[in-house]
Amino acid sequence: MEEWKSAQEKGMLEEARTHAMASTRITKEVVSSAKELLGYMGMPFIQAPSEGEAQAAYLVENGLAHASASQDYDSFLFGAELVIRNVTITGKRKLPGKNVFINVKPEKIFLKDLLSKFGISRKQLVWAGMMIGTDFNDGIKGVGPKTALKITKESDTLEDVQNALRSKYDTCIDDADEVEKIFLQPDVTKINGNEFHKLLTDTALDKEGLMGFMCKEHGFSEERVEKMAELLSTAKKEKRQKDINSWL
Repeated sequence: MEEWKSAQEKGMLEEARTHAMASTRITKEVVSSAKELLGYMGMPFIQAPSEGEAQAAYLVENGLAHASASQDYDSFLFGAELVIRNVTITGKRKLPGKNVFINVKPEKIFLKDLLSKFGISRKQLVWAGMMIGTDFNDGIKGVGPKTALKITKESDTLEDVQNALRSKYDTCIDDADEVEKIFLQPDVTKINGNEFHKLLTDTALDKEGLMGFMCKEHGFSEERVEKMAELLSTAKKEKRQKDINSWL
């Protein structure tokens, strides 16, 4: 944040933009306002008690969603059976830490194909991830993907992995059992098919609430928000009509 302010004062706008993005923090207020906006838009959502990727994996695993859309490979550690990457409107993605954009195409990855390719189970994939490093633990210094895969394929239990690391690197994964549990038994919001269907069909666009939230509270153009509200309303009507016709 200090570098952002310094770059602004010097008129270095591109550098300031990079630092501004790096200094962004997702606060409780940001999350709360995002959910409020989705509610006004009539967009259904589920509050994940822990990780969004874990919640998405749960929905896919239970047949409630077709795929998990995420850039995060942790999705596979959480058990997402199908992950779609590079879902963008522009077809471009910014490289981390650089003001460079590259062209990308949507990528479909099946967990079963990934596991088959490497000849391991999902549990072993979790072990390999833990050795390399995850959001919940530091990896083992000197252990890259190839070494992690080799140790994993030679291990039948997590303790085997720990013993191999102690023998070769004189160290082991900290809090290994707890980290493994995060991925194999993640904390998610449980929801059945009927509840999920109700969530998808009972949400409605609140145009008045949307206009007030976006324009009066956050200063967006009324004309712009009005146009978007009309697009949302039309899309919801078309979707509702398709749902009705599917029963005829």
